[in-house]
Amino acid sequence: MNHVPRFPEFLSISLEAKDLFKRFLRDYQPTTSELTFSNLFIWRSHYGLSWSLYQDWLVLLNEPPHGEPWFLPPVGPPGRVEVCRRLLNWLGEVKKISHPCINRVDRRLAEEVTQKGFTCETVRDHFDYLYRSADLISLSGNKYHSKKNHINRLRRLQQPVYEPLREEFLSACLHLTDCWCEFKRCEEDLNLTSEWEATRLAIRHFRELELQGGLILLAGKVEAFALGELLNRQTAVIHIEKANPEIRELYALINQQFCEHAWKEVELINREQDLGEPGLRKAKLSYHPVLLEEKFRISLG
Repeated sequence: MNHVPRFPEFLSISLEAKDLFKRFLRDYQPTTSELTFSNLFIWRSHYGLSWSLYQDWLVLLNEPPHGEPWFLPPVGPPGRVEVCRRLLNWLGEVKKISHPCINRVDRRLAEEVTQKGFTCETVRDHFDYLYRSADLISLSGNKYHSKKNHINRLRRLQQPVYEPLREEFLSACLHLTDCWCEFKRCEEDLNLTSEWEATRLAIRHFRELELQGGLILLAGKVEAFALGELLNRQTAVIHIEKANPEIRELYALINQQFCEHAWKEVELINREQDLGEPGLRKAKLSYHPVLLEEKFRISLG
């Protein structure tokens, strides 16, 4: 890319930075769902995301429109105590934040800064849900009985067809996203509006972001779709899953089919966090995660 910002200069996240980000992320092998270029790109407006390089680390600043600035964990090699201290001091001195913090911190970084003058606390609402891909594909055993019933009922009544996401389906996915937003009354909820915008960005830049996608057709019409990518060598992350909200069985079907067709070669599926929303937490727990990927908030002690 033409210009690489050096801390404390920051640039907004653009497609031009994709290759640089992917080099950092490939070397780091992240375990938390935030740390993919696609996720950072599609949520850049909601979180006010910008980036910089500080020595050997990729630095990600969040300046949300309705909140105080904070950092995501610096991405790069171990030895991050001093860069974390520098970032937190900068938030206090330059941005005048009374309680500067680094959020969505993985266990690796939490262990690096433990007993080094930092306060480190878990944030349950940010924990990612991880599942065995084999479990989400087979849905075997009594614990998945209701999921299989939903899928079987839809197959009896509608004869759904799975297809990988291709260019010819993108406009239909955009239309479904708009219908979902209208049904959910997004205009009354800033978070839902941001989710709608992020989903549209992911669809419009599907090829450039190198996402994997799958969809469900009912009578030739796109009624559900999902988008994801590799998070690390053994884990795929599902960023987006949308379905016609008036057909309740569709979510179970697109979940199972997308895993079977796109992700059966990976061991784990990361389905991101629930952000403390009770209905979403119940839905994610109903798929019986094998692991909750902990995340932490760190600040100066």
